[in-house]
Amino acid sequence: MDSLHDLTPILSKFLDPHLLLPVLEFLMHKTQFAQADLEASKLRVLAATNMVDFAMDVGLKTCSTHEFPQNMQEQRERIMSTMQLLKSEGEPILSLIADQARVAELRQERCFNQPFLQQHFNISPSHVDILHKYAKFTYDCGDYRSAADLLVHFRQLSINSDKHFSALWGKLACEILRTNWEAALEDLNSLRDSIDSRTGTPPAMQLQQRCWLMHWALFMLGNHPNGRSIIVDLFFQDRYLNALQTHAPHLLRYLAVAVVTNPRRRDKVKDLVPLIAMERPVYSDPITQFLEDLHLHAKFEHAQQRLKNCAQVLDKDFFLSNLEQLFIRSARLSIFETYCRIHERIDLKMLAQNLGLEQVAAEQWVVKMVSEAQLNAKIDSESDHVVLGTQPPDVYQQVIEKTKGLCFRSYVLAQNIEKRVAPMTAAVLD
Repeated sequence: MDSLHDLTPILSKFLDPHLLLPVLEFLMHKTQFAQADLEASKLRVLAATNMVDFAMDVGLKTCSTHEFPQNMQEQRERIMSTMQLLKSEGEPILSLIADQARVAELRQERCFNQPFLQQHFNISPSHVDILHKYAKFTYDCGDYRSAADLLVHFRQLSINSDKHFSALWGKLACEILRTNWEAALEDLNSLRDSIDSRTGTPPAMQLQQRCWLMHWALFMLGNHPNGRSIIVDLFFQDRYLNALQTHAPHLLRYLAVAVVTNPRRRDKVKDLVPLIAMERPVYSDPITQFLEDLHLHAKFEHAQQRLKNCAQVLDKDFFLSNLEQLFIRSARLSIFETYCRIHERIDLKMLAQNLGLEQVAAEQWVVKMVSEAQLNAKIDSESDHVVLGTQPPDVYQQVIEKTKGLCFRSYVLAQNIEKRVAPMTAAVLD
């Protein structure tokens, strides 16, 4: 695979420089890009941060003269000077939050707030603002753990809604980079609610913020245990679906993988395929084309052949590489299930040929697929066919159907009884 289906240039527009670094590190282990180009890209990204030591290491590998390391040394001295200045200006509040026992006591007494700290610790609102600057500076230096802790304190003390919102983004980035996925999910949900509740934000900016949030959520896809469900549930919300269609149709790749590989969200295929077909003029790749071939055109051979290209795309995608095997297995199951719905008998030889397997291996694969899909099927060894039977209705579904109108019928019956009893009761009373 070449760089035709690589989304890194597009994704980079929606990612913080620190979040882009792991993507570039991943690509360096692949072969579709020249190492020198990736090193140069990494250097440009690092230039937007305070990770000067890291930049110096990369620079020494890419620069043939001593000029670049010398410039980096000067920048390092400026960064250290700025850090000391921020520490000095924010000394009262930094000293307090360094005393974890005291902070815990204040929180328990519900005194960890700006008015109380100003009265008893001489910590002014300007000190709280410096805490925000120092947290951002620490984050830019690559100390994500310390930055996350500082931002937690800032969010509890700040009454500035804009800076509080900014701190939410910083906290989410820190937890992603620390691979603290449960905390990242909590921050992701907080940001989603905050974006929706900030009614004073212009609609265009809200749309942009939702696009950013969807891209940052991609880090959850293959890492959080429920990452695929998180992606499906977020992307299919009306406001986020609108943002996807307006500014980020390339996210259909990730939504498609999340749906196909998640048995609990497979019902979303019926909503996803028309969306893919609608956006095809502006975005298409082997993964979205696979779903079109299978569910829109019923081209089973085309869908099967498409899987090879899908595997190549998945392998080269930072967010999907660890889902490659699961996607291929789930995609083949989808092909088999869809094929079975419209055929009563399946030729094993033909199936083996389409799957690229020996007939014995194909039989074993069919047995496994029948079991996973819970299909009513058997293999006729004499004719080398898979025979599909009629699926018996699910017992729970039968109960639901039988009792669906029970409440209404009970109500009608009670009304009829009341009408009949009413005249008899009146006669007795007379």
